[in-house]
Amino acid sequence: MFAQLLRHTTTIALIALLGVTAVQAGEAPGMRIGVRGEITGVSADTLKVHVNSGENVVIQLTKDTKVRAVTLANIEDIKPGSYIGSAAIPQEDGTLKALEVHVFAPELAGSGDGHRPFDLAKGSSMTNGSVGDLLVSNGRVLTVNYKDGQQKILVPEDVPIVNLVPADRSLLKAGVKIVTFVTQSADGTLTAQSISAGKDGVTPPM
Repeated sequence: MFAQLLRHTTTIALIALLGVTAVQAGEAPGMRIGVRGEITGVSADTLKVHVNSGENVVIQLTKDTKVRAVTLANIEDIKPGSYIGSAAIPQEDGTLKALEVHVFAPELAGSGDGHRPFDLAKGSSMTNGSVGDLLVSNGRVLTVNYKDGQQKILVPEDVPIVNLVPADRSLLKAGVKIVTFVTQSADGTLTAQSISAGKDGVTPPM
C-alpha cells in the first residue's frame, strides 16, 4: 500500500515539475506523460531534454522506442483517405477546432486510432483517423473517421500542419525540438515510448 502511494505521489510530483498533464495511451494501457522541449544531450540509450517549462530531464531510450520525423506540410497535402491526427478544442456547436494537424505517412496509418483526451491545452483532445471529407472552400473542415466514431474538425488558417514519417535515431541531436511520451517507473526513471523530432529546424506542434 505504501509503495503504491509512493509511486502515485512521485508521478504527481513529476507532472507538476514538467508542467504537463498525464493522458491515457490510446494504443497501450497505462499512463503516459507528454514532454515537450529541446534535446541538450544524446547518448546511446538516453536523451537529455530542456523542457519548455524550464526544467531539465533525462529520458531513457529502449529498443522499442519509436522515432518519427516532423516536417512541414500544408492543407493541400491532406486528401480524402489520408490518415491524420489532430489536437483540438471543442467549440460551442460540438465540432472541434484544431490546434495542430499531423499527417501520418502511409506506413503509419492506424497509429493511435480513436478520439481521447490530450494534454496540449486545457480541455483538448486528440483525434486520429482517416479523412472522409475535406471542405477547403467551407472554412477548411475535415471529417475524420475512426473505429468507433467520427469528428468534424475546423482547421484555421494559422494552425500548423506537419507530416509525421518514420525516422531513426540519427535525427536525435542537440538542438532538435521534440515531443515525447514517457512512462515513469517506481524509482522515477522516465522511459520514452515514442519520439516525434523536428527535422530541419521544425518544432513539433502536437
